[in-house]
Amino acid sequence: MKNAVVLLSGGLDSATVLAMARKQGFTCYALSVDYGQRHHAELAAAQRVADAQGAQELRVINIDLTAFGGSALTDSKIAVPETPSVGIPSTYVPARNTIMLSLALAWAEVLQAQDIFVGINAVDYSGYPDCRPAYIEAFERMANLATKAAVEGHALTVHAPLLHMSKAEIIAHGTRLGVDYGQTVSCYQADEQGRACGVCDSCRLRSAGFAAAGITDPTRYRNS
Repeated sequence: MKNAVVLLSGGLDSATVLAMARKQGFTCYALSVDYGQRHHAELAAAQRVADAQGAQELRVINIDLTAFGGSALTDSKIAVPETPSVGIPSTYVPARNTIMLSLALAWAEVLQAQDIFVGINAVDYSGYPDCRPAYIEAFERMANLATKAAVEGHALTVHAPLLHMSKAEIIAHGTRLGVDYGQTVSCYQADEQGRACGVCDSCRLRSAGFAAAGITDPTRYRNS
């Protein structure tokens, strides 16, 4: 079995990607990042998902992006939008995906893994520039220029299997793979018990996805 590093936030998309990587026969090393986000409920969810799906290991890396702020997720003075945003929303975290993929790349080299999996989606998402196909392609090219492994002939592949799937398609596929979405936390401003606000962009996309898939939404909401 080949090793793979899977970026695991604890949300719906990354839980699905972990299941997809395991279905393909990879030994999965899950990587979560505590970057100073508004809550740690998603990191607890990542541990639940990693345990339930039989990840070889879950490693949590701490990087304090609140030192820069610039996002509703890393600066308490910026409110999380609770109505649909125009343009790139304030929940965009500068360089977050680049930082996380770089950490995954470093671990992949150590594990002699040639595969990284990430739950980036370019269909039902919030307009983030680092969720586009061109970004994934560019990062993969960079990775194969920047690493000892690639220079020595062991090219690395960045897998983004959800890139062109709708949220409903993701949920339906993950359900077929046995993903327990009740273990996941997607909300930008969940409380410490993991209960969702129900009004942020992420909650709206998640709720609409379950409705479109015709699958009962297991999300726990603060006001229910």
